[in-house]
Amino acid sequence: MKTRSLLLLCITLLLSSSLFAQRSGNLSANKGRGSVEIIGDNNVEQLVEKHIELNERVKTVPGYRIQISSLSGTNAKANAFALKERFKQTFSGVEVYISYDEPNFRIKVGDFKTRLEAYAFLQRIKDIYPGNIMRDDIYPIQLDWSEMIPESEDDI
Repeated sequence: MKTRSLLLLCITLLLSSSLFAQRSGNLSANKGRGSVEIIGDNNVEQLVEKHIELNERVKTVPGYRIQISSLSGTNAKANAFALKERFKQTFSGVEVYISYDEPNFRIKVGDFKTRLEAYAFLQRIKDIYPGNIMRDDIYPIQLDWSEMIPESEDDI
């Protein structure tokens, strides 16, 4: 009795697998003959259009700056501008930015594309200006896109 049911089970499995093999063969023979229609919500298309519009208006990319000081109190503004001038004299090729976030004047330097570039510069200045790396939106519309396109697969 056991062997009979086992035999019946094996035959059933063999038949079902052969039917499946024939089905998949038919599907590959009909490849390229069907059509696909994607039905989606119109709101998705509107969101994509808004996203494209926003990207066209925003002319910055994320980057990094090093905050070398945050000053508050009396004479903070004068001290911030004096620190800016002193930094520019020492590192003439690096941009310096002062922002005011009440009650602090923050002095940030650099327009670094990657955190690694910012870290390398921080290592150069850390003895003079102990600071920390901040992520900012930087780089106005005048971007040199050729620098951002990898020249080879090794650059990726």
